[in-house]
Amino acid sequence: MAQNTVEKTPVTMLGLGAMGTALARTWLAAGHPLTVWNRTPARAAALATEGARVADTAVEAVAANTLILLCLLDDTSVDEVLAGTDLADRDLVNLTTSTPAQARARAAWARERGARYLDGGIMAVPPMIGVPETGGYVFYSGSRELFERHQETLSVPAGTTYVGEDAGFAALHDVALLSAMYGMFAGAAHAFALIRKENIDPAALAPLLADWLVAMAPAVHQTADQLRSGDYTKGVVSNLAMQVAGTPTFLSTTEQQGVSPELLSPYFELMSRRLAEGSGEEDLTGVIDLLVN
Repeated sequence: MAQNTVEKTPVTMLGLGAMGTALARTWLAAGHPLTVWNRTPARAAALATEGARVADTAVEAVAANTLILLCLLDDTSVDEVLAGTDLADRDLVNLTTSTPAQARARAAWARERGARYLDGGIMAVPPMIGVPETGGYVFYSGSRELFERHQETLSVPAGTTYVGEDAGFAALHDVALLSAMYGMFAGAAHAFALIRKENIDPAALAPLLADWLVAMAPAVHQTADQLRSGDYTKGVVSNLAMQVAGTPTFLSTTEQQGVSPELLSPYFELMSRRLAEGSGEEDLTGVIDLLVN
């Protein structure tokens, strides 16, 4: 009988926390031969019943396959887990959360040991892994050739977005997006705090708040356009002077509602500083320049 199946790339997965386990299961389900290792062996037991080969040591796991993926606690854990392993001619894909500087240093570290390197920033939580409709994806940076070689395999658990040869760019994109997320959460927290003592159902405010945030989100494109052109007055609808004039109303309402202004005040202070520099006809984009040292 003719063989009509395509052999899948073997994968080694180091680290079986919630995310590592979710990643591992998607490769198993897709038919990839999988070798796993975890410091706590019990976490590997369930994967063994699903067809994974469980290595006794990280050294053994790295030796098993060319493509090695890491999803560990932190950058220090990477050092500890890979100590004593032979990385020569290995394709190392590091999905451990790190800073851009750590990623760049890790790429150099890998090259010194004869390995090819990709860094990754996961834009998903474990339940989104292996479920394409949730929109989860992973930023990758480092060797473009390595990314293209393994893109099909890397695309199994989540979408892939390559952001450049600089190994630090995946981590930087990751933190940039998550920083915006936390800013959004901060604004939402302040909004809910304002109504906390009133006879207003939070569940009634929630869809209004969500719709408003969605409506405002496209403003990031104008910000990007202004940053690229250097013209912060381009396309301005509500200029900085007008917006600063309105901030006392926000702060007074906050005080009257018995809510701390600490989530709003830092941004308002930056707006006032930018206005004091004579930038009243600009948009809010100039605040970004105040943040950059």
